[in-house]
Amino acid sequence: MPKRTDIKKILVIGSGPIVIGQAAEFDYAGTQACQALKEEGYEVVLINSNPATIMTDTTMADKVYIEPITFEFVSRIIRQERPDGLLATLGGQTGLNMAVELYESGILKEYNIELLGTKLDAIQQAEDRELFRSL
Repeated sequence: MPKRTDIKKILVIGSGPIVIGQAAEFDYAGTQACQALKEEGYEVVLINSNPATIMTDTTMADKVYIEPITFEFVSRIIRQERPDGLLATLGGQTGLNMAVELYESGILKEYNIELLGTKLDAIQQAEDRELFRSL
């Protein structure tokens, strides 16, 4: 897949604290993704609420925010950083939920931010048992 030249800055949502059943694998995947994006020349902005992870090391992203992964904090970072793309799938359930909330609030459209990776309709179908059952 060719490099997207229309995207310069990407906001990556981390998975937050490690809980049973989620986070450790997303932390590793997120670290690898941040490194790969930086190697490709993208500016990487990371938000993760877990300070005790390798992902929040300042070498992993151009800008690291150790903040709660809530609409309030993520939207504040969006307004400040103005990313071109949002990569939420590396945040596990936390990231997916945040992507849906950001989309539904209109902030992604307002700031012309493209949801990268899994598309919104796929996330919504997977989250809604009835929609998922009808697939």
